[in-house]
Amino acid sequence: MPKMLFVCLGNICRSPSAQAVFEDLLQPRNIADMVTVDSAGTSAYHVGEPPCGVMQRAAQRRGLEMSHLRARQVHSSDFERFDYIYAMDRANLQYLLWMAPPEHHHKIELFLAYAPDLGPDVPDPYYGGRDQAERVLDIIEDGALALLEHLLKTEICP
Repeated sequence: MPKMLFVCLGNICRSPSAQAVFEDLLQPRNIADMVTVDSAGTSAYHVGEPPCGVMQRAAQRRGLEMSHLRARQVHSSDFERFDYIYAMDRANLQYLLWMAPPEHHHKIELFLAYAPDLGPDVPDPYYGGRDQAERVLDIIEDGALALLEHLLKTEICP
């Protein structure tokens, strides 16, 4: 069973959104019990807080619920625990590579690695409004779908 971790800076915007979107994509395919999904932040700024309101409202408009999620910081044990660690942008990718022992570097890549047309980074919507949150969710949905297609080909139904 693949274990996946989505990572952004504070774990209140992009990475919990990616977690919620990815978990939602697994449900209709009846494979939710075959994949472990979590999210974390590289900073401790918001530990224990729910996702930011603007992202929660944008997600709710799409039928996604993420109010139950709480921010946490990446821990050194995550590099052992997870098979795949997806950074939402290049800055967090660099931090994860710096933090992780070299033997776990192969697990870490950009979230949008399988959707290169979307660019390398998911923009941070923290200081944006509703339009920015919607745009970021569009990117996350497209990126998560590309990632799921890759996972289905390589892990679940090779």
